[in-house]
Amino acid sequence: MERVQLDFPDEAIIHRHALSVRVTDMNYGRHLGHDALVSLLHEARIQAFAALDLPEWDMGGYPSVVVDLAVQYQSEARWPDALVVDTAVPTSEGKALTIYQHLAHAESGKPVATARVNQLLIDKASGRPVAVPEAVVQALAQARGT
Repeated sequence: MERVQLDFPDEAIIHRHALSVRVTDMNYGRHLGHDALVSLLHEARIQAFAALDLPEWDMGGYPSVVVDLAVQYQSEARWPDALVVDTAVPTSEGKALTIYQHLAHAESGKPVATARVNQLLIDKASGRPVAVPEAVVQALAQARGT
């Protein structure tokens, strides 16, 4: 199987979040487990959007749902490593927000993982995806400095 490289868009960073590996995040191999990584990325993502006053359950009047997730691992993290997550959101194309996250060791900067999530905003009445509201587009552009 060919591995596609996730390229993290540094120019689209909107937030940086510090966290650490908890003992409950460790798997049987005594390193950060996949399920815990997904939870840590979600925490950083929700903090990034909350900093823009865009909680995931009300982004411009619409709740968001994750429709896919891709993760590439670069190195291990273990308890009690201090980590940092950069969250980047390039200009949206179509109805999806594509969110990239880069998880690294806080002190050395050594990468742990890179992830990409696609989120849709959903109309509650119809259950269908909607275009990303202008208020969300503007908040993200301002956070990127564009």
